[in-house]
Amino acid sequence: MGKESKRPVLGAASMACLLIAVSLCIALLVSKDSPFLSWRNQIPNWRGNNDAREVDQVTEERDALKNLLRRLVRGEERNQLEVGGFTCHFDDHTEMCLSAKPVRISNGELTVHVLSDGSQFERSVRPCTRREDERVMKLVTPVQILHGDAANLLPCNFTHSIPAVIFSMAVTGNAFHEFSEIIIPLFLTCWHFRSQLKFVTTDRNALWIQKYSRILNRLSDYEALNLDDGSVHCFPGAVVGLRYHDNLALNTSDVPTGHSMREFRQFLRESYNVKTKNMHEIEKLQKPVLILISRNQTRKFLNEEAVVELAQGMGFQVVRAGPNTVSNLELSAKMVGSCDVLVGVHGAGLTNEIFLPDGAVVFQVVPLGLDWASTNYFKIPTTAMDLHYLEYKIEPKESSLSEVYGLDDPVIVDPASVSAKGYAAVRAVYVDGQNVKINLDRFKDTLEEAMRLVRHSKA
Repeated sequence: MGKESKRPVLGAASMACLLIAVSLCIALLVSKDSPFLSWRNQIPNWRGNNDAREVDQVTEERDALKNLLRRLVRGEERNQLEVGGFTCHFDDHTEMCLSAKPVRISNGELTVHVLSDGSQFERSVRPCTRREDERVMKLVTPVQILHGDAANLLPCNFTHSIPAVIFSMAVTGNAFHEFSEIIIPLFLTCWHFRSQLKFVTTDRNALWIQKYSRILNRLSDYEALNLDDGSVHCFPGAVVGLRYHDNLALNTSDVPTGHSMREFRQFLRESYNVKTKNMHEIEKLQKPVLILISRNQTRKFLNEEAVVELAQGMGFQVVRAGPNTVSNLELSAKMVGSCDVLVGVHGAGLTNEIFLPDGAVVFQVVPLGLDWASTNYFKIPTTAMDLHYLEYKIEPKESSLSEVYGLDDPVIVDPASVSAKGYAAVRAVYVDGQNVKINLDRFKDTLEEAMRLVRHSKA
């Protein structure tokens, strides 16, 4: 038989005496003439000290939250936050509202109820950094922000001690847009909170959350919140929307100030355990590594085998990265993080340049009609990444469009006339309808320049 717990056993008489004694103590404590009460009152602010400490703690926590939020705005918006505890920021790209006041979030049309001092008003925010793109913004679920007093607010089902950050995942599906318009803005908006926040997502995409789980887990110590169950969650404050600087960009002078692409790239390396190459490792490598982004559908190399053979003949160790590799962040981060040259036709795969080691080379092949996008999406950001940039602009004969339209067609000789018809026309012709067949003699010249830059960086 198992041993029984050694607890004291009281007899009936003893138990009766104990109950009587407890009753007398309670009566003395609640009595106005209780000696315990008069003794307690001899200590200055005996009860008030606890209350004061609680009030001070709440005040300190609100001030700390306000200091974190104020980094996201400046000027009159910061003043509104300081004085009234709430402000909103709108620019060409962003819709954002900040509340240093307690909020209650429910999924009835995704509503944020802000505790106010009696004033009541409503506004709608689409928490996406593509405000200038009406086509995309139609896909973004609006967040309704309602101000009202506590008596009219919904009761809390769950109470959180950290602020909420609400953002949309409507632009998922393309690595360039995911990093430019969600991941980098998340870093800008959240990094200074030191993981003490909770994500509340709209237009939820479970696969996207899984794909970027390493990044999300470093920005927040808590699982992203799903409001599909209809519950009401209470937070001490909230950020609705994200800060945005530019394409694949963090500018130290923009709000929040101080963040740089160098800092973000280090954040990525730590998130994916990417180790930068040291000189000993570099010396062991007989050949510089060139990663070729291999596309299966549009903007693919029609003579890819010949391009690979050319690069190998010039002394590069060539690694082909297909769609499955490029879409696997953990794999591509480590692979690209240890290579010397990243080569690809303009497209989302070149977003992997953010994982390149300092001094590596980005080599972009620019198809017809995509000069502006190639420059603004991938060329300009490389400067802040401490990378070398090379580009190879194809000639009309190297584009598959020349066989479809002929060399004299406006599609070939006047891409601006197609651009004037709008993005849909550009996408149909130059983005989705074009492949490239590289002139190997011309291409060799740019590869030689890439090799020279690699050797100079290693030296």
